[in-house]
Formats: sequence, C-alpha cells, structure tokens
Amino acid sequence: MIGMLRGKVWEIQGERLVMDVQGTGYLLTVPYGLISKVHPGQDLVLYTHVVMREDDLSLYGFSTFEEKQLFLQMLSVSGIGPKAAIALLSTFGAVQIESAIASENLNLLTKVPGIGKKTAQRLILELKEKFRGHSLVSNEGGSFSETASQTHSEALETLLALGFGLEEGRQALSRAIKDSGELTTEEQVKKALRFLASS
Repeated sequence: MIGMLRGKVWEIQGERLVMDVQGTGYLLTVPYGLISKVHPGQDLVLYTHVVMREDDLSLYGFSTFEEKQLFLQMLSVSGIGPKAAIALLSTFGAVQIESAIASENLNLLTKVPGIGKKTAQRLILELKEKFRGHSLVSNEGGSFSETASQTHSEALETLLALGFGLEEGRQALSRAIKDSGELTTEEQVKKALRFLASS
C-alpha cells in the first residue's frame, strides 16, 4: 500500500489535489485546512491511506502522521466512513476533534454536516479513553495541551452560537491565538470578534 508520497502539487480540484510524484499524478482527498495552505508547484510530503471498496479506490492524504492516525481511529468506529472522517478533519482539525471527543462535547461534533447525534455518541464512546490524559498534536505540527485545545473548542462553539460560520470562526480564532500564548475562552472570543469586525 501507499503510506507516504513526496512530490509537487500539480493541481487543486475542490477538496482534492493532484500530486506529481516523478511524473505520475496521484489524486488525493485531503482535509480543507491543507487545501487552503498549498498552491500548484509547491513541494509537499503527505502521509497517505488507501480506501478500497468494490466500486471505488480512493487515496487520502494528511500533512502529519498524527492526523492520519486520527483518521484511521475514526474509521474504526461503526458508522464512520472516509467522507465523514474527512468532514470532521476539514471542519475542526485534529486538535479540536480529539478534545471534543475526550470532553464528550456532543454539540460540537454534531455541527459537522453528516454527523448526527448517534454517530457522535459512538465516536465518544469508542474513542474518548484514547484521547484523555495526553498531549494533542495539531495538524500543523504544533502541540496543544488538552486544556488549551478544549478552551479553543469552547471559543469556537461560542462564535457558532453567535451566528458566525464554521470557517470564518476557525480563521478568526487562528488569528486570535497566533503568537498570543495561552488565552482563556473569553479572551479568544474577544480577539476573534475584533478580527471578524475588521474583516
């Protein structure tokens, strides 16, 4: 199987990208957070997983090994397929997903299109013990403590409750916490609102 690819981004097609590896183009489905950061011609290394079905052969790519492992852990849960797992990673990223599962944050998980209450409950039931009591690794290669990640999730949930969209809320919070050290939920929300007001 294909476990890793190193090459150049050849083309971006919605939520997928074509990666040129020594003249062969591999079509990969990747989380939205990765799509938003890359551009054609960029050198890239992706950890990959092949999903084989009777009528489909798909390749999924991740920027870190930890993100790939989270994808595989979610696939092990009954009712979670590749599309749902990618949707979770695209909406919240690895840190927030692990934090939401560990803290049994059902409301946050069900914000993801296609993830209903029963599916979210299965994710929590089957994976929560794996994510408790250890550092969480973000899909950007950095690390957050579980407490910091939970604070970030709570801040995002507050912005969603105020009527902001998922993507604009995520982007505002990313700007709010950048180079700011650890902030409380209230501080994150206030800084994010300032960015949203100025955009």
